Amino acid sequence: EKAIYQCRFLTLLGVLGSLVGSVICFIKGCTVVAASFSEHVVRSGKVMTFLVEALDVYLLGTVMLVFGMGLYELFVCNIDIEESRKGQKFPYRSNLFGLFTLMERPKWLEIKSVNELKTKVGHVIVMLLLIGFFDNSLKVATHSPTDLLCFSASILLCSLCLYLLARL
Repeated sequence: EKAIYQCRFLTLLGVLGSLVGSVICFIKGCTVVAASFSEHVVRSGKVMTFLVEALDVYLLGTVMLVFGMGLYELFVCNIDIEESRKGQKFPYRSNLFGLFTLMERPKWLEIKSVNELKTKVGHVIVMLLLIGFFDNSLKVATHSPTDLLCFSASILLCSLCLYLLARL
């Protein structure tokens, strides 16, 4: 039974892979932003497309970060949140030279079940899909009033999806 319980540390492979993937996505996003800047300086052609692509990559990196931290929180972490809050004025200090002080633990990091983790990751995936839709909408040509009506209806449906997602 003890050996089976120790198998939970296999999730560290997923945590590590997810965090490394997140760092790679953030670096890729920075290179896309730099490319959009150089595109703007040389010829302001596809700047908006580059920036939407960078936003997409940053959100993917965020999904991987939330997933990795959520896995760690669920399976590996043994810090009791309530116990760590007692007797400390600012219990959550950043490790970036101690410059950032949090009054409380971020809500997105308080994950209590796998379903809650799936919900949080699902929200970000829907945002990724909406950004992909926005990226494709920049390339759509409207030739008739029907095209414009369908395009407007799709934007309305995306907005409704975002509204319903926020209400969950």
